[in-house]
Amino acid sequence: MKNNFKENFLENYKLEGEKLSIHTYPAPILKQIAKPVTEFNNELHAVVKNMLFTMYNAPGIGLAAPQVGVSLRFFVLDIWFDREKITLADGSEEYRLSEFSPMVFCNPVFKNKSGEVIHEEGCLSVPGIYEDVKRFELVTVEFQDMFGQHHEIEADELLSVCLQHENDHLDGIVFIERLSFLKKNLLEKKFLKQQQKKK
Repeated sequence: MKNNFKENFLENYKLEGEKLSIHTYPAPILKQIAKPVTEFNNELHAVVKNMLFTMYNAPGIGLAAPQVGVSLRFFVLDIWFDREKITLADGSEEYRLSEFSPMVFCNPVFKNKSGEVIHEEGCLSVPGIYEDVKRFELVTVEFQDMFGQHHEIEADELLSVCLQHENDHLDGIVFIERLSFLKKNLLEKKFLKQQQKKK
């Protein structure tokens, strides 16, 4: 299901911006409940632009404000963009990104949730960890775009999963916390050990 609304910024999106640092688990900001967005101004638009740039280059399909150190209730996502590996003349390889369809969700409220789906999830704040998570299959979400306009969207499949995953970040929840106590502890130890090795 593709976004059923378009704003100028989203339609004319260009891959440009500043790459932001992504906070990794268990950073304190990832545990905080984010505050509502009240100012839909140029400052917000600049953060959104930089978050999209950071998300695409990570690469990821969603990024919530707390992950980049901003404790406000908004996130960006794009489950449709293309990422193609290109071999250059000198034999080196690079990725080219295209077909952007970015969406921005401010102050999301889930009105309806139904069904059940198991989907493998990963997270830019828990790099290298992938696990099956139980989510609602269908959701209806009311939200504001980055200009403050109100919208409602019904979502299923990957879009539904992504909306729930990113919204969890606004409530201080990282996806591994949706797993059983035993599995969460095992993955947490594995991840923290990996992070220690990188230092």
